[in-house]
Amino acid sequence: MTDAPKTAVVTGAARGIGLATTRQFLAQGWRVVMIDRDAAALQEAANPLSGVDPVLCDVSQPDQVAKMAAHVTATAPSVDALVNNAGVADFGPLADTDFARWRTVMETNLDGVFLMSQALRDALCAARGAIVNIASISGLRASTLRVAYGTSKAAVKHLTLQQAAELGEFGVRANCVCPGPVATKLAMAVHTPDIVAAYHDAIPLNRYGSEDEIAAVITFLCSPAASYVTGQIIAVDGGFEATGIGLPALRG
Repeated sequence: MTDAPKTAVVTGAARGIGLATTRQFLAQGWRVVMIDRDAAALQEAANPLSGVDPVLCDVSQPDQVAKMAAHVTATAPSVDALVNNAGVADFGPLADTDFARWRTVMETNLDGVFLMSQALRDALCAARGAIVNIASISGLRASTLRVAYGTSKAAVKHLTLQQAAELGEFGVRANCVCPGPVATKLAMAVHTPDIVAAYHDAIPLNRYGSEDEIAAVITFLCSPAASYVTGQIIAVDGGFEATGIGLPALRG
């Protein structure tokens, strides 16, 4: 008789980092509950995969999160990892960010992390599981047009520390991954050659990261190999955060 596979719950799982993380968990023998609010994209992503349970849920809505949690705890043998990846990337200056726009960002990027973690807390404690919250390099260093987005991600960073401090006695580890520029289809479609060149110049590794590189760190943090790692904020950014801000003409 073999043990039941571990279960990871991944939000924003229909595309990008969430889908890459799902695939890596599956390759490592995990079962994955794929959470997303885009029904068509979720089904399309889940169809070719074996060992997944696609669940439609908007993580910013408490009633939907409660329904999701009831389903997961009733159907999964355990909840061994929660990856809070769902997010809204809405960029704009302070002057153009009204309260409705602010709340749209906060309710998914911050409220969603809180609601998901709270809803699955007991199951994670029972499994002595792991939480990985996905923030952003924008939560570590300020930049233009990110008054809502950057602030939401900085809050996720601190929420991770609160989770680590409170849940450690139950054996639950909580860590935060802060991706730098990642070569997603969306980013590559909207980043002009000048923007790409500027990022390459500012990043010590001189390139964008890949979704799989971010996912590898996420799955590591959920694995037994990271059994003594908690309360950490890990920038996966090619060194972008380490370099600070400098004039290109004065470097080199």
